[in-house]
Amino acid sequence: MSGTDAKRRTRGGGRAGAAARRGGAVIEQMPWNPPIMTDPPVAPLTPEGVEAIHDGAMRILEEIGVQFLNKEALGLLREAGCQIDGDIVRMDRHWVMEMIAKAPSEFTLTPRNIDRKITIGGNHLTFGNVSSPPNYWDMAIGTKVPGNRKMCQDLLKLTQYFNCIHFAGGYPVEPVDIHASVRHLDVVYDKLTLTDKVMHAYSLGKERVEDVMEMVRIAGGLTHEEFDASPRMYTNINSTSPLKHDHPMIDGCLRMVRRGQAVVVTPFTLAGAMAPVTMAGAVAQSIAEGLCAIALFQYVRPGAPCAIGTFTSNVDMKTGAPAFGTPEYMRATQMTGQLARFYGLPMRSSGVCAANVPDGQAMWETSNSLWAAVQSGTNMVYHAAGWLEGGLIASPEKFIMDCEILQQIQRYLDPAITGTSPDDIALDAIKAVGNEGHFFGIQHTQDRYTTAFYQPFLSDWKNYEGWEAAGGVWTQERAHRMFKDIVAQFEAPPMDTAVREELEAFVARRKEEGGAPTDF
Repeated sequence: MSGTDAKRRTRGGGRAGAAARRGGAVIEQMPWNPPIMTDPPVAPLTPEGVEAIHDGAMRILEEIGVQFLNKEALGLLREAGCQIDGDIVRMDRHWVMEMIAKAPSEFTLTPRNIDRKITIGGNHLTFGNVSSPPNYWDMAIGTKVPGNRKMCQDLLKLTQYFNCIHFAGGYPVEPVDIHASVRHLDVVYDKLTLTDKVMHAYSLGKERVEDVMEMVRIAGGLTHEEFDASPRMYTNINSTSPLKHDHPMIDGCLRMVRRGQAVVVTPFTLAGAMAPVTMAGAVAQSIAEGLCAIALFQYVRPGAPCAIGTFTSNVDMKTGAPAFGTPEYMRATQMTGQLARFYGLPMRSSGVCAANVPDGQAMWETSNSLWAAVQSGTNMVYHAAGWLEGGLIASPEKFIMDCEILQQIQRYLDPAITGTSPDDIALDAIKAVGNEGHFFGIQHTQDRYTTAFYQPFLSDWKNYEGWEAAGGVWTQERAHRMFKDIVAQFEAPPMDTAVREELEAFVARRKEEGGAPTDF
């Protein structure tokens, strides 16, 4: 085979072959395979630096204290021997460390499709969808609008469709067309029927948490005993920085841990606004706010699955607006990763940006935050796809663009790339080509060309003339077309008819009962 023929065959196999392998699918994507982190984490802190931040966090808990606006929590902490002054709780560091030592360093979450089980902790890395923006943007609408149920459903379809999304976080956009008293019932029904991945519950009042736990149990076809026996879902809470935990979030976590379900505690510490302007001070405060809640949960149920989260970033000191994906954000994430390993806790971080539309800024800020997650040894990446405007907008185009990065991270962590077997060293291939040939046509290349390198589903690798001849379509527009095709062809994962009917009956009954109380 000539060099020209080999080159032609390689190019054709890569593109036409990919189209053939896709069949009727919108894209050819990588298989479900939550990554294992093979590289050592980035550790910007010396051992003395880790100890200094730990000591700072312990002094915050011992000398300043954290406000708990939950009477049950205050009673439990008083019983545990903590110092209570009104609703301010001070904790002895030895007690805190004793409680934290009870938390597992790793746990599994098993959804209704057991093949979608994920491990949180150790070297495991998982990605979740954007969660909780009140607004939505796509290229067809062209402006920011309040979210509705159809928008939420479409984003849930993307959550299910992409294999690089491993868990379903909060609502991918708030469907404000559904009254808040019953919103959780409709959206969790949609989540459970449109996806088969790990579920989340908002800790916003006992009714919402109890309803979601029951719906997850029903969808899994589980008895109450089976549901309580191992983690099937999780909740994520934020402290009200600085140094405060509110009533409903602590209440929801207590309900979850008593039934063996997972809790993620993520302080929201914006340096310069809700935390000190220095990263070490902001991380110390964040660690203190996270550990005091986890210590409470371990006191209530030793061994309860818990993770510590970080949302430490900075504000724009000119405007006060939150900034994300900054150098300071990256370092704070890496620093928190060192502290999480120091405590033996799984860690959550985020894929975030401050950009208002899916443009260049959106992608470099998000890429910075996602790679900081990898570098820090994060186990659970929230908002990994679809986040805009500091969490105020969800976008399907941004979701798809982010998934291209997530797949690249997954491929980057594939140990096949760094293999050093005789086949990988390829001396026979090098000898065969010698000093004057090329590698396109040799058997070593032909045996591997379809899988040797990462194949993007969204990036366009044509030269300018080829791109222009094909219509000159920018990335956001390609993502928009892909979004429309995915939604149009989407097939929900299977669910037993009896299970679906039981879910529907539960939702109907809880709606008749009024759902969850609101003040409007």
